[in-house]
Amino acid sequence: MNLKRAIVPVFIALLAPYSVAQQGIGKSEILIGTIQDMSGPLASYGKQAKFGMQLRIDELNEQGGVHGRKLKLLLEDSAYDPKKAVLGAQKLVNQDKVFIMAGHVGTAHNNAAMPVQFEKNVINFLPITAARDMYEPFHKLKYSFAVTYYDQIRTALPALVKEKNAKRVCTIYQDDDYGLEVQRGAEAGLKTINMEVLEKTSFKRGATDFSSQVAKMKGANCDLVVLGTIIRETIGTIGESRKTGFNPTFLSPNAAYTDLIPKLGGKAMDGMYATMTVQHPYLDETSQPIRFWANKYKTKFNDDPGVVSIYGYQIIDLFIRVAQKAGPNLTTESFIKALDTTTVPPDIFGSSAFSFGPAKHLGSDASRVSQIQDGRWRVISEYTRAP
Repeated sequence: MNLKRAIVPVFIALLAPYSVAQQGIGKSEILIGTIQDMSGPLASYGKQAKFGMQLRIDELNEQGGVHGRKLKLLLEDSAYDPKKAVLGAQKLVNQDKVFIMAGHVGTAHNNAAMPVQFEKNVINFLPITAARDMYEPFHKLKYSFAVTYYDQIRTALPALVKEKNAKRVCTIYQDDDYGLEVQRGAEAGLKTINMEVLEKTSFKRGATDFSSQVAKMKGANCDLVVLGTIIRETIGTIGESRKTGFNPTFLSPNAAYTDLIPKLGGKAMDGMYATMTVQHPYLDETSQPIRFWANKYKTKFNDDPGVVSIYGYQIIDLFIRVAQKAGPNLTTESFIKALDTTTVPPDIFGSSAFSFGPAKHLGSDASRVSQIQDGRWRVISEYTRAP
């Protein structure tokens, strides 16, 4: 009996380090997971996010890491398919055992993958989508940094309607969680000025022909169109409109705020408006800090940076700030505690300040507006907070 009493405490002591070990945290490494579209319709965004995240990781690792631990990025390709996003999450969370999921792109994709993560206490950290689902309903593991698509359009649309004296506002939107957020934002914004959406038309994710949708809006004599579109859908809609002589004012949330629109769509894209936060990082940008960063990115990856490159960089930068603040004994709980007391000041990219708290898991509710002028995005308004 005495022998048993002696063995049991020793056995428990040996097991203890393993029973409390934090997934994704090693003695010299922290594993960060991300799911991007690397082979589907948003592959350009996926590449930019990956490069932006990797740039900040490389900078940190060259300086020795966070409390002696270097960061390692593990990426899975969703091809912009929610089902593949679930498979990617299962691999990253259950096999690779990442500490955190950072910058996952896509609304429906995050919604599909989050249950896999939450089962293993893995935080969904600053996804690259501005849907309300990314922080509502409240969950201790859901954190979003971008003002929502809903609030972007709800705030910007009434002002643009008044500026353009628009009388017939219409919407075209992707028939999924993302597009519906934009559609609902347009309805809510118009309601504040006693107007309604005159005509609405949708398309399936992955569509390439928008002639019937454009014909419908042209037939309704729409003079302002809210776009719940991303890259090729934006180019397709505006391009088809210009060809048919249909020239309303176009407004999109920041999902279509990318230099790929004027690069791929050409002169026809001039005049389009989009809500946004960070400035596009042109290699010859007049702001010296942005120009320096953009050229550093270009040198490292032999590719021009875009807005999503900045998102990736910012996401990892915040992770580093919080992980350093949490201390050397990094756990999900210590990370959350540190994040919930973090405020980030405006940065070189023109972002507004954002902060988090125990009951505040959306970093910022502020956005502004840019317009494509002569093939370039130009900031044309100050920040406005969602009312």
